[in-house]
Amino acid sequence: MNNPDRTAAISLWRDRRFRRFWAGQSVSQFGDRITELALPLIAISALNASANQVAWLTALIWTPNLLGIFLGAWVDHRAHKRRLMILADLVRAAVLLSIPAAYLLGVVTLGQLYAVALLMGAAGVLFNTAYPPFFVRLVPRASYVDANSKLSASRSASYVAGPAIGGALVQALTAPVTIAVDALTFLASAFLLGRVSVHEFPAASGSAAAPSLLQRAREGLSFVVRHPVLRAALSCAATVNFFTFVAGSGLIVLFANRSLGLSAGVIGIAFGIGATGSLLGAVFAPKVSRRFGVGRSIVVGAVLFPAPIAIAAAADGPLWLRAGALAAAEFLSGFGVMLFDVNLNSLQAAVIPDGMRSRVAGAYSTINYGIRPVGAIVGGLLATFIGLRATLLIAAVGGALSLLWLLPSPIPHIRSLAPNNTADTTGDTDGDNRPVPC
Repeated sequence: MNNPDRTAAISLWRDRRFRRFWAGQSVSQFGDRITELALPLIAISALNASANQVAWLTALIWTPNLLGIFLGAWVDHRAHKRRLMILADLVRAAVLLSIPAAYLLGVVTLGQLYAVALLMGAAGVLFNTAYPPFFVRLVPRASYVDANSKLSASRSASYVAGPAIGGALVQALTAPVTIAVDALTFLASAFLLGRVSVHEFPAASGSAAAPSLLQRAREGLSFVVRHPVLRAALSCAATVNFFTFVAGSGLIVLFANRSLGLSAGVIGIAFGIGATGSLLGAVFAPKVSRRFGVGRSIVVGAVLFPAPIAIAAAADGPLWLRAGALAAAEFLSGFGVMLFDVNLNSLQAAVIPDGMRSRVAGAYSTINYGIRPVGAIVGGLLATFIGLRATLLIAAVGGALSLLWLLPSPIPHIRSLAPNNTADTTGDTDGDNRPVPC
């Protein structure tokens, strides 16, 4: 099979391998949107969960990321990253199917939902640490922003239709049965991923002189801390993630249901309308980055992502106004997060060297995603003691302050991912910003 120049742009629309991977990710993202609505609704409606219990459900999904630094070090020494990604999809499908099975038997419990959240999170970490080296073997460097834009556009499109359909399915079929749909999407993703062939990295040496798992994990973390771009990016992303998870998707659903008095169907429609912001953000992110620069797009996204939570927190008045405020907050936040994610993910792919990708992803995951359950738990405690509305306002203000990590860093000055531009602005002197080799 011909391997395209890893530094030259190609038409991803004509790349059959990328189209298959893109299709698999699109399908599973659509199912995820349904589960994100259905899972907390099971806890809220069927099990009468409190705000703190819903927050713990969100926290457990992200808790396995605390071990991402070690899993990433282990994955870096595995030759077949694609097989690990397929395994992660199959595990998630099996775990999700346990919920409708238990529902049919009448034995669904909060403990089971917690176990499902934990196992789903663990499989997600495996997939995400194997993904970066797979991505750079699939996509040439010059197409990183385009590829991330397409993948993010699919994710955003799932936010448009997924919650609305999910809300309707929950009302018609009940939430546990609806979750079976997400399980089927992971099976579809595994099938399509199995049909994507790439030239993967050779297996690492198994000699006695090979560094230990702990040493490899430490190398990944050290690389992030020493790299001026990755250090600032991680600090900003961890801060914004902490505060957006103080609000948390579960607490926002709870706030919309109990404080704003919105039904599951109305919440789903509001989320779907608001999600058009994510779709537009993903589609326009490459154009915005070409016009204003990759770095400035990241800076704007860092503020626009968390700040609109305040709009939802201030919602009041008639039903249409409450639902509209929720949709507006989701729209603006969605546009911001796509500006942030598409450009930041592409920048990270450009500056991390081969052989370090899973280790860096694991270290990044441990801190960036590991902070999310902490934020969710803090959010649950704040909601219990000061109320849901005040908690959302704190999340909006705190998240917007993540901007302060970026301003003194090289990131605002990075205009493109051209090798010379990136190397010159990161201050890297170790040659780590070279183009991805063939």
